[in-house]
Amino acid sequence: MAFDYDLFVIGGGSGGVRAARVAAGENGAKVALAEESRYGGTCVIRGCVPKKLMVFASSYGSVAQDAGAYGWDVTQGGFDWTKFRTKMNAELDRLEGVYRSLLKNSGVESFDQRARVKDPHTIELADGRTFTAKHILLAMGGRPVRPDMPNAHLAMVSDDIFNMPKMPKTVLIVGGGYIACEFACILQGLGVQVTQYYRGAQILRGFDDEARGLISEEMRTQGIDIHTGANVLQMAPEAAVKAAGGADAAMAYPAGETPVMTGDADGPLWVKSTTGHEGVYDAVFFATGRAPNTDNMGLEDVGVKLGRAGEVVVDDYSQTDVPSIYAIGDVTNRVNLTPVAIREGMAFVETVFKGNPTKVDHDLIPSAVFTQPEMGTVGLSEEAAREIEPVDIYCTSFRPMKSAFAGAPNRVLMKLVVSKATDIVLGCHIVAPDAGEMIQLAGVAVKMGATKADFDRTVAVHPTMSEEIVTMKNPVRSA
Repeated sequence: MAFDYDLFVIGGGSGGVRAARVAAGENGAKVALAEESRYGGTCVIRGCVPKKLMVFASSYGSVAQDAGAYGWDVTQGGFDWTKFRTKMNAELDRLEGVYRSLLKNSGVESFDQRARVKDPHTIELADGRTFTAKHILLAMGGRPVRPDMPNAHLAMVSDDIFNMPKMPKTVLIVGGGYIACEFACILQGLGVQVTQYYRGAQILRGFDDEARGLISEEMRTQGIDIHTGANVLQMAPEAAVKAAGGADAAMAYPAGETPVMTGDADGPLWVKSTTGHEGVYDAVFFATGRAPNTDNMGLEDVGVKLGRAGEVVVDDYSQTDVPSIYAIGDVTNRVNLTPVAIREGMAFVETVFKGNPTKVDHDLIPSAVFTQPEMGTVGLSEEAAREIEPVDIYCTSFRPMKSAFAGAPNRVLMKLVVSKATDIVLGCHIVAPDAGEMIQLAGVAVKMGATKADFDRTVAVHPTMSEEIVTMKNPVRSA
């Protein structure tokens, strides 16, 4: 059977674009790609890149105070959200242009519209056109979700926050994962009064307990009002509560009569928590989870299996139950990180177009949480490691030189989780400014199977924070 294309990719994020252009440009395949939104996907347009730019912007708030301690006479001004947003959007436009150029220069044909799967070898576009392909690659990514509760449409999710018409003075962030905590620190650094609700006992569930405990303390020191064991019980426009004469009457406020974005003519939102706490906020931001973009894609109709969260179920080679259909990135809900999606895309090309079956290595992936301070982590947490085998814990927490000299209370943490039996470093956790930069290099050592003795043999770079990683000689405890 002759196909229109060797490969049709659905989704123009980092993983899909990489797979498409490598299959076409380096392997000579005839490739098409469809994207219903903007090229670059969540990371470039609605996630990593604009978020990191906001992290940079928020970090300047304390510069004037710190500079004064170092002898500089600096006057701090206010933050201009409109100016920053304009420049940020220009940068995102530039990056989207880069992605489009990469596809075009590789010979990939692009369709700027939604596509769905019609049968194992057929794609249907939103305009009704159909194309056949020998292989189909699903790379649609994921999306933030709102909780199923009255008036949830009045709150923001992460897609909205980069397009706020103005910076709110107060915000309630709901959630305790890395997205919630990152934006709590970002907005606090930009001058917003931040309250955070999390239904669990401690933020950043799944990360090392000691590391997330320090981050929680540092966030509170910055002025973030964290409420653990709390969730939103009721939410309504403050004006509706006043007009209705109470919250219960206001809950009948018709859905859809107000825009999704808050902080404009809509006015503030009244919120009551499950603990009885009440507050009024210029904006509410739900960071309570994401879902794979598999709705109405025709996948189950053609035999592609979906998991409980709607994710595409694949094998070690990213192949679905339908032999001609593969999936990579967040739509598979394996490890939802941009570099992982890119690796999965490259492994797909190796497997399908180069005849070199390649499994994706999801083990020992370094990652960073861009709170203030940042957390860098690779390998097992102390809690996870001690469930597997006896371990020694090497840990130190201290005020770094820069903060101590400025009279700031900020602390950092360096931690190694080491196997008692083999001396292999099972996990490394850093809470410190620029921890993301440090963990990339530590990740190389951990991935190579370095032992604690290897770390000990490495000469320290002095004076630095990171030298503590190689100077901790005695375990603080065994578990």
